[in-house]
Formats: sequence, structure tokens, C-alpha cells
Amino acid sequence: MRTSWIERLLRGLYSAALYLLAPVTLYHLIWRGFRQPAYLRRWPERYGVYRDTVPERLVWVHAVSVGEVNAAAPLVEALRRERPDLPLLVTTITPTGSERVRALWGESVAHVYLPYDLPGAVRRFLGHFRPCVGIILETELWPNLLFGCRDAQVPLYVVNARLSARSLRGYRVLAPLVGRALRTVRAVAAQSAADARRFVRLGAHAGQVLETGNLKFDLAVPADLDRFAAECRARCGARPVWIAASTHPDEEAPVLALHARLRARWPELLLLWAPRHPERFRAVAEAAREAGFGVGTRSAQQWPRADDAVFVIDTLGELTAFYACADVAFVGGSLQPVGGHNLLEPAATGTPVVTGPHLHNFAEIARRMGEAQALRVGADADGVGAHLEALLGDEKARAAMARAGRALLEGGRGALARTLELLRPALPPRGPSA
Repeated sequence: MRTSWIERLLRGLYSAALYLLAPVTLYHLIWRGFRQPAYLRRWPERYGVYRDTVPERLVWVHAVSVGEVNAAAPLVEALRRERPDLPLLVTTITPTGSERVRALWGESVAHVYLPYDLPGAVRRFLGHFRPCVGIILETELWPNLLFGCRDAQVPLYVVNARLSARSLRGYRVLAPLVGRALRTVRAVAAQSAADARRFVRLGAHAGQVLETGNLKFDLAVPADLDRFAAECRARCGARPVWIAASTHPDEEAPVLALHARLRARWPELLLLWAPRHPERFRAVAEAAREAGFGVGTRSAQQWPRADDAVFVIDTLGELTAFYACADVAFVGGSLQPVGGHNLLEPAATGTPVVTGPHLHNFAEIARRMGEAQALRVGADADGVGAHLEALLGDEKARAAMARAGRALLEGGRGALARTLELLRPALPPRGPSA
């Protein structure tokens, strides 16, 4: 396929920079491996080297980590139901994403790590798996990967696509290259009209981009949610419970301070605590003990004990279920400029949601939840604490927020159906035995 000299020049400069930085990737894997040993395994996959044989007519879905895997889950399940004749490959970048894929689907879908965006690694990945269609979740705009799919004639879609104003600014230096790469994809299915406009500003053709809504609204709660919550409540007793979910390191001290503040009013209050990253599980448990709290963990004892003031959820894939066990939820990544995490997950379980001010990754969802009075946003840790205290002391307000959240979630469904409609024409015809 003929390409312009500008594209070849930009790709050459970008790829040369990546090859020069390749030793840094090894350092990164080793450094992360000291905190999370899973990073020390399966290195060949990071560079596009795979051993297992693969079936033909494979559908490839890329989801960076846990959040994207959860967002992709309704789509993957729908593809499995509609097209059982097509094998599925789900790629991630993080070990926690890998573990979530296995927890959801076991060996029924293939999983590998997506390689770094080095031209050779991308060619090896596409040559080994030969996907009949590629589906990228949210904002993974790696130029060599996008160009590589075009060159290998793999129809590629970016679905549940989001691009915050902050991310758009971050692409400024690479915008000439990323814009060209973006124009090679079949379609960008954006979460919102604002996201769609930003993708066009980045370089996509207006005709490529459409608004399909957010797949997170189509999430399904666990089938045994009520049973799980009832058992947890029975173990906790009648005391009030709040949950701090997806917290980051700089939010850990504020969470402990908030818990001490709230226990001054409710001495029996229990904190369920789910750090965002597994390497923080032990650290937050130790920090809570050093603060004088009785601490239990999911891995050690399954359920909170009567004398536990803090219960650390040090497992993966159970956060939704534990949301249902709390009277109110604080969603982290929002007291520091991370951009927030999934606000719809607690709302789906009927748990009122409180968050900090940094929500640029979920700006549209936060706006809609705020307008529906299904979300309270604190300007800082003290503001979050004020909202938590008010809600813990007001059962009627909690019930109203729970109803509003569930109604908003139900009204927002439909992205899955629209995304499937977009993808169906790209899927190969059914085989004779399908």
C-alpha cells in the first residue's frame, strides 16, 4: 500500500524514538516487578513473541486494564452469544487486566499482552494472530498499531471511545502522526458528543466518528449480588458501613483521616477498602493498623469480624459485590488528578456515590449523575467527608440517590446494541456449522 512521504517520515521518527527508549521498557518491567511480581513474567509477549497456535477467523478485543476489561465485558459476552463460531482474543497491558480476563472468561477466550508499539513487535503480533477484525476500547491510540492494522488489512474500530480535553492536549506533540493514524480506522464509536468532537479535532474525519454512548451503562451486576450482600451484612451486623474504592497512594492518608473523623460520630463504623492497585493491598492494611484500627482482609478471613474497623478487599473482581454491602461509596482517583474511576458501578448496586473533584476521565458521566442528583462531589477531602457524614446520617437521602442512580443507569443503556450494529458488517460470514 502506497503511503505519503510525510507519513513515512513521521512514522520513522516516532519508531526511532521508541527503539532508542526500548531499554527503558525493560527497566520499567523490572521496576514494576519488584512491586507486582506478575510484571516479571511473560516478557516475550511484550515484544510480540507468542508460542501458542491460534485459530482462524479470530476477533481481537483490546482493553488496557481492569476498568477497560469491565467496560468490554458486555460486548465480549454479546459477541460470544451472537457469534460462537468466532474465537475471541482479549489483550491487555497490565497483569491485573490479565487476571480480570481470566476471572471473567477462564480459558473460553484467549489472552495475551499487547506488545509495545514497536514496528517489529506490532508486525509479529498481527502476523501471529491474523485477526479478522480488531476492536480497541476507549483511548488506546498507538500509531504503529493503527497503521499496522491498516497495512495488514485488519478492519479496526475504536469503541466506547473517550478523549478528555486533558488527553487531547497531551496528544499535541504527536497530533500530526496520531491524526493520520486515526484516519486509518473504520470508525470511532464515541461515548458522548463532546468526545466525538475531540476525536475530530485530533484528526479523525467527521464521517468516521459517531456517538454510540457508554458501554458502562450496559453493565450487568453479579447474579448472586443480593446473596453476597446479605451474607456480608450478616457478618458486619447492624453497624454502618462505607467503602473507599479504587484509591491511589496519595488518597490513602485522607481515607484514614476521614474514617477516624466519621468514627468519632459512629464508633462502630466499618470501612471496606479496595485500593486500585494490588501492590497497595498490604500497604493500606499496614497503614490502617498503624493508625490504631483493627484490620481484616478478604484473602485472610473472607468476611469482616466484629472487631474490624477496616476490612481490606485484597482480591480482584469483587468490587461490584462489595459496593452492595456499603451504605455509601467513595470512588477514588478523584482526590488527586488521576481523573476518577467508574462511578456507575456503585450506582448499579444501589449505593450512593461520593467523589472528589478530579473527574476529567468521567466528566460526562459525572455531569449526568450530578444533574440526576445521583452523585455528590467534594471539592477536597474535607468536602468528601462532609458528604459522607451527611449521607451516613440520612437514610432517606441515601434511598433517593440510590433510586436516581439506578434510573439514570437504566435510561443510559443502549450503547451495546449500537456498538454491535456497527461491528456486525465487519464480522466474517458464519461458517457452515454455525
